Amino acid sequence: MNGGVRVVDLSVPLDNDRQWAPWWARNRVKRQNHAFGAKVIRWLLGLRPRHLKTGVGWANDVIKLSTHGTTHVDAPWHYGPECAGKPARTIDQMPLDWFHGPGLVLDIRELDRQQAASVDDLRRAADRIGVSIQPGNIVLIQTGNDRLLGSPAYFNSGPGVSAAATHWLLDQGVRVTGIDAWGWDRPLKAQAAEAIQSGRNDIFWEAHYVGVEREYCHMERLAQLDQLPTHGFQVCAFPLKVVGGSAGPARVVALVPDDEP
Repeated sequence: MNGGVRVVDLSVPLDNDRQWAPWWARNRVKRQNHAFGAKVIRWLLGLRPRHLKTGVGWANDVIKLSTHGTTHVDAPWHYGPECAGKPARTIDQMPLDWFHGPGLVLDIRELDRQQAASVDDLRRAADRIGVSIQPGNIVLIQTGNDRLLGSPAYFNSGPGVSAAATHWLLDQGVRVTGIDAWGWDRPLKAQAAEAIQSGRNDIFWEAHYVGVEREYCHMERLAQLDQLPTHGFQVCAFPLKVVGGSAGPARVVALVPDDEP
């Protein structure tokens, strides 16, 4: 507890994932222990263990990851070089006040794992919790897909959100959305297969491409949305200030008042 507020971590762990992530989406965390730190100190500064209070040096970690490789916020630049006819903003150019605001959870766990939620699906989810989406709300889409974290199925399961439903959220004044799945769209393989079969160019990545027409950010790879009330909480999702970045890794948390269930 912290001043009458419960803090709920909505971020996934950042760790080595070689055993379950596809090669193009892997993270690497190389840990350098205290003994290694002592060697570094000796190499840099000439100090021996007897000069160190504990006899050992500092610990350090070297991280190799994509800006999209863990819980993150996508910038308009991710969707395309232009947004609404202007140069798309990168993550370091986005105003920080976008990433703190009242949150609500829309549950679409009943949908097929390869499906994209429609406008009606999101409307029904909002009706079930008895809320009206307001400008500035940060809308979190609950798919339940975070339970697959640690298995290859995590990258090939949904559901996601359709382009029409994304437009509808933006029409309500929403600027930041989030999802507890690997991506905002439905699974890539399902989109790709349909695009190839039909020959159309409005199927693959359809919800992301909404960001070419209208400026918005979404968070991907969230977790633990089942630990939140449906509304009445605040979301904090400040991305790393990656210069020119298409996204910024973020430690996303929810601040839930103690009197919320």
